[in-house]
Amino acid sequence: MLPPLLLLFANLVLLSSAPNTTASAAADPPKLSAYQVLLAYGFPVGLLPQGVTSYELDPATGKFSVYLNSSCSFSIEGYSLKYKATISGTISRGKIKDLKGIQVKVLFFWIDIVEVIQDGDEIAFSVGILSASFPIDNFYESPQCGCGFDCVNSERQSSSIAGDGDGLMMMEKKKKSTMTMMSLRKVINHHLFQM
Repeated sequence: MLPPLLLLFANLVLLSSAPNTTASAAADPPKLSAYQVLLAYGFPVGLLPQGVTSYELDPATGKFSVYLNSSCSFSIEGYSLKYKATISGTISRGKIKDLKGIQVKVLFFWIDIVEVIQDGDEIAFSVGILSASFPIDNFYESPQCGCGFDCVNSERQSSSIAGDGDGLMMMEKKKKSTMTMMSLRKVINHHLFQM
């Protein structure tokens, strides 16, 4: 099986070099989803909420735009997040910069998340002068607009009652996520009050 980045490159080469005919269009491989592109660049799918309708990506520069069916907001462990209907930035292996369209509410202020860096088993989110890191496994699933990860966790927990065994693992993930979100809140609040 081809590595995700090689698959993305092959897909883009085929799309750009194919003649513009109906017959060749039918033979082209399907376009990767925005979630698959995240994986190809080393990011988990959970950086984007469910509901991505399309995206544009310039592979030469890494500039991208992601389109959701509408703006999206949800809370995760006391933090409110807002995704605009269009999210843009520049992506490269393990780094998203010049990010626009995602905000986190800290106290009474909405602050733009401007950069995301994947470093080993951690994902770091930057709001400019401050950043916070979280375990990458907190983002293996995409949050759902309106309820974040709680929708996913409640579905998994109810299915574990039926005996599939995933519920305990999901409850442990939720505890870990709660602890890291509380740590982020403490760091941001500490820095805000120190200014």
